[in-house]
Amino acid sequence: MVKVNRHLLPIKAHYFFFMAAMGPILPQLSVYGKQLGVSPDVMGYITSVLPIMYVIAKPIVGYIADYFSHFRKFIFSLLILLMTLSYAAFYFVPPAAPHAINLDVTDVWNVSFVATDVGNCSSEILTSTALCSTTRPARCSISTANNTDFVAYFTATATATAQQLNLTSNVVAPTEAYMCVTPAISNDTIDFPHTANITCQFASELQTDCIYGNPTFWLFVIFMCLGTIGFNVVNSISDAICFDMLGESEEGKYGAQRVWGTIGFGATALLAGIAVNLWTTDALKSFTPALIVMMIFSGFDLLSVSKLKLPKLSSSESIFKDVWKLVSHPAIAVFLVFATIAGIIDSFIIYFMFWHLEEVAAETGFMSQIKLIEGCVVAAECLAGEVPFFFYSGKIIKKLGYVHCMTMCFFFYAMRLALIAWIPNPWYLVGVELFFQGSTYALCYTCIVAYASAVAPPGTSATVQGLMAGMDDGLGFSVGSLVGGLIFKHIGGRRSFFYFAIFAFTTCVLHMLVRPRSRKRQYLPKSGYQVPNEQVTLGTLATEGQLKA
Repeated sequence: MVKVNRHLLPIKAHYFFFMAAMGPILPQLSVYGKQLGVSPDVMGYITSVLPIMYVIAKPIVGYIADYFSHFRKFIFSLLILLMTLSYAAFYFVPPAAPHAINLDVTDVWNVSFVATDVGNCSSEILTSTALCSTTRPARCSISTANNTDFVAYFTATATATAQQLNLTSNVVAPTEAYMCVTPAISNDTIDFPHTANITCQFASELQTDCIYGNPTFWLFVIFMCLGTIGFNVVNSISDAICFDMLGESEEGKYGAQRVWGTIGFGATALLAGIAVNLWTTDALKSFTPALIVMMIFSGFDLLSVSKLKLPKLSSSESIFKDVWKLVSHPAIAVFLVFATIAGIIDSFIIYFMFWHLEEVAAETGFMSQIKLIEGCVVAAECLAGEVPFFFYSGKIIKKLGYVHCMTMCFFFYAMRLALIAWIPNPWYLVGVELFFQGSTYALCYTCIVAYASAVAPPGTSATVQGLMAGMDDGLGFSVGSLVGGLIFKHIGGRRSFFYFAIFAFTTCVLHMLVRPRSRKRQYLPKSGYQVPNEQVTLGTLATEGQLKA
């Protein structure tokens, strides 16, 4: 008969409801920004600044939670409420006005002329208002012996601007449009009427980034920043509270608590994907159903947090001094470096996997099913991928130790990234994530937070968890999203994921080489997680009966 520890039921409920509230939101943030018109590189800039805020916010809030330990539950509930309200505010973000000229995923037009003249663009066509709504610039190339290149402007002939100027289509293009050129290009230098085919590339550097000057973009950025910072801080404090409730003797049961968050996340991600797909049938999807699901589960989460019975903790005479002594130890510093690299890889997957998926869907004709596919991907990641690895993570870490466990995670990251780069159609990603999400994210995350709990001096658990998490999904996410966004923009999704696979495999090899002493001697406790060798050196935990000879 299975025994249920009622003392731990509230923390299980918190993980379930908290992550269930985030399931419909977190995987969709980047594609929601894409729907508003944000380009990959700009999304990379945004998501690179956000984690820097985590690095600052997590240790500070953790310090506050450790210092005012009697008010931990109130601080915790307040953070959840602020996070919920920030994400719910997405409902009030006005949709971006669609451009009259719709571009496909390649942003390339093959153009043929039907008129005998290509005129110079009038001032009305080149105004900032027109460039934001009816006119698009493009870099065109004429396939002749000289390979003439020039900049042209396309205006939708059905728009009020075109009608006012009495323009009619002078080219055959994917969308009915009128093409003109700047006065610097003369018909004497380019023989337009006798040119059969022209290829025009709508290069982003030539386009006016109109969305960045209107309220839609900035409201999205503000609410995304507040909500995501709130989520990451709550996530870090959740782990600290969980380890505090478990105590040193039962730290190996962390995964059995955290797995309920994975179940909630996967279930609601799938539910929200189906709901969004049914709610709106056109290409522009409404996120209202996802916000409704988030609000409902956040309410249940606040109720479960109110039932938490937090243990009284020993206090630290100087939290800052104890934590500084910990992180200044070489072995801990090396671990922090590799935790940061894990964050770099995770951030690229989290922020750009769905972006790549939607490009593959557009290329292969699966856009009508994209939200359902994305929901299935997250469900496969959580329900089939993360659940078993979170549940058995304690036993895996106990058997392998932290060092071997991290090495194995980097190897599986390399395989996962290579397969994401390969997928021939979006449905293949469901299988890839099913097999590799658990052996990468779930096991690596558990390894990092368990290590942080094992080495944290008494009275500093929230601060150390905040510091470790700040390096992983703070600094690591910042670097990964910035570099990933730039690479994704310039070489595309497939090649980006392939190069990150090479990076992950290189990290795997370096991890084996940099920590050879830890590989040769692994300290294993009689129960629970491995007590790190570094912890014994620093004397941060009592050693009574915890280490094998």
